[in-house]
Amino acid sequence: MAALFEGYTLCGIGPTRNSSNSGILGIELGRDIDHVLVTDASRSVTVYKVSDQKPTGSWTVKHGQIITCPAVFNTQSQEYVVVTDDRVVRVWKENDVHMEKAFKATVSADVLRVLSAAESEAVVLFCCGAVRFLDSLLTSPQQPIEDVLAKEEIIRWSTVVKAEHQLVVLFSTEQRGDHWLYAQRFNPNTLVKHRIETEPGLSAPISFSATCRGRNLHLLFLYSNGSLYESVLPLRISATGAEGVQALPRSLRLSLPLGEEELISGAAVVLDEAHVAVVGFPHPSAGTCKDYLCIWNTHFQTLQASKEMSGRICSQLWCYSGKLYVPHGKMLSVIPFECQKSSLAATMGKLKQSRSESKSCSLLSSWTAQPYGEITQTPGFKSRMSTRHTSVVKSALTVDQIIEHIKTGAVEDVQAEVGEFIRLTTQTDLQLATGRMALELVSRSQTDANFYPHAVFLQLLETQYLCYSVCPDLLSLAMMKKDFHLCQIAFQIFPDIPEDVTCACLKTILSTPDSEIETVNLDTESVIFMKMLTQTQSGLEEEGGQQNGFCPPAIETDVSDAPSSMLQRDPLSLVMSCPVGLHKGALLNEVLQTAYSNKPLLPHLKDLTVPQVIVFLQYLLFLYLKYSHDAHKQIPALRTPSFSQIIDWICLLLDAHFTILAVAPEAKRLVSDLHKFVRSQVKLYAELGKIEGSLQVLKKSKQSEDFGMYSIEVIELF
Repeated sequence: MAALFEGYTLCGIGPTRNSSNSGILGIELGRDIDHVLVTDASRSVTVYKVSDQKPTGSWTVKHGQIITCPAVFNTQSQEYVVVTDDRVVRVWKENDVHMEKAFKATVSADVLRVLSAAESEAVVLFCCGAVRFLDSLLTSPQQPIEDVLAKEEIIRWSTVVKAEHQLVVLFSTEQRGDHWLYAQRFNPNTLVKHRIETEPGLSAPISFSATCRGRNLHLLFLYSNGSLYESVLPLRISATGAEGVQALPRSLRLSLPLGEEELISGAAVVLDEAHVAVVGFPHPSAGTCKDYLCIWNTHFQTLQASKEMSGRICSQLWCYSGKLYVPHGKMLSVIPFECQKSSLAATMGKLKQSRSESKSCSLLSSWTAQPYGEITQTPGFKSRMSTRHTSVVKSALTVDQIIEHIKTGAVEDVQAEVGEFIRLTTQTDLQLATGRMALELVSRSQTDANFYPHAVFLQLLETQYLCYSVCPDLLSLAMMKKDFHLCQIAFQIFPDIPEDVTCACLKTILSTPDSEIETVNLDTESVIFMKMLTQTQSGLEEEGGQQNGFCPPAIETDVSDAPSSMLQRDPLSLVMSCPVGLHKGALLNEVLQTAYSNKPLLPHLKDLTVPQVIVFLQYLLFLYLKYSHDAHKQIPALRTPSFSQIIDWICLLLDAHFTILAVAPEAKRLVSDLHKFVRSQVKLYAELGKIEGSLQVLKKSKQSEDFGMYSIEVIELF
């Protein structure tokens, strides 16, 4: 069995030089399994921490220069390596700010790829087929490079595989309709050429994937007709076995559905000995749509999991540490997956369940009929009525029938039919159907002004099978309809909202009057949190303005900076009152908790108007002051913005609007308050720094052993 979990967007994708691929040149594993190197097709290399969905480093070449192969991380030297303009090899470290100032060497022949494997020396593959270790090449960059390939023979694909301390470089070539596979081994140093069999009327394989299992190399070849072949090569070979062109036996592992259209691109990646991930081929039961990521079982020829992807999918797919990296549309998505041991029983859904799973299944079917038609549940049953018990009932309608009804039915009828379908459909079928129903509902809502099924959208969101990439127009539609309840739920569930959509939602929330938002029904817990936050008195307020000897900026700053009317009022009332309504504050809190990357977010933040920026900054300052004195810790809540998220958004707003805030008269007071607060914080930390040494000595000093019943000890701090 296999499963695809909820994905998220790692980064956006820029323009491409090749129409068959995305704007990404390659993705490689970084210094650990939580970091990846993304090389775009223009001029930059970026390191992303996958768990945080944020870049940790980025390097760009000069205008006029082009990155010609994906960057890699050399695990032996802990350095990054990339090739620019085909012949310039650049090497730099994590703390290097500019790639231009790092080490570079010009070699004597065009480089195709730099290949790196864990705990092994990086290898350089030249366009002519020659292979060199990186260290030996950089020692003598202008060394002559021999021609291994014949004239007009072009390399189409390459990779490196490591197993049993053996490194093998694999690359496929094409020459006048003939296709070859080369295997370069280093111990002993041998190069073996194999002929790749092709079927009449078929071009070269459109995708390759290689893994090592045991003492053999397993290669998968994907053709445009949907055929997936496997070839097996020995990991080690004698010198005599490397002579001449070798045959490459193959066996058919899978035949993928084609649909009605001829395919020109696609990609397949081996996940384990029984599962393969495929993009670019249509789902067998989803019509002509090709935008699916699927996991197939090659042992039993069955589809195990699928996920609809928005936008055009290119023939690119990477797999690292249980995650699939899929470029589609204008984004790069990360899709976690899981593959279990393959068996016929598991594939057919009849695997014997564990004790906990059996208990769960017994709960699903433990409904008993009572007198007078009453229905009761077994004690301990914690699921809602919407829990699906498919062992008893199946939905009377198929997803295609539901979609046809959505096109013409009334809102009430559609709501009833979708609700019944969700209750009575299996998890696997519902995962695929939810996206299709949401797309059709959004499409009709955009064209029919009298049709907007708010309750149906909420039902689909509650299944947890929707994300932004599955139905990109849902959030935009909700904003247009001012459906803030739906927006709030979407912000809580969607992990992959793009930065431009986040800013568009933020702008809509800020531009809507508080009186209008206050009438909207929102998540109860979020509103209660805001209500208690505005009513809760911090220790600072209760103690008359001081906590541990520290005063907020409105008290501790120079009185000459403030108008006399301001000094006559309680300074805490100026900074501790919430500048927005409770409901608007609850929505802003959801925006603060949305995942984002700084670089793509900043340009869209500049679309906010000055009044919107001022209100948002005032609210962030309000949150910061409340959080600074632990007011939020007195309120039980499951979902609240963190202290660091508040600080990050303040910094982002100041970066995006610094010039405007500096000259706008209406922003003068807010900027002054922020400045004074930062100044007081700096002063506090400076004072703490002065006594840091004394505190450390005090901590290390030995306490007196003769205390008695009572003692007073005087410690002098110098």
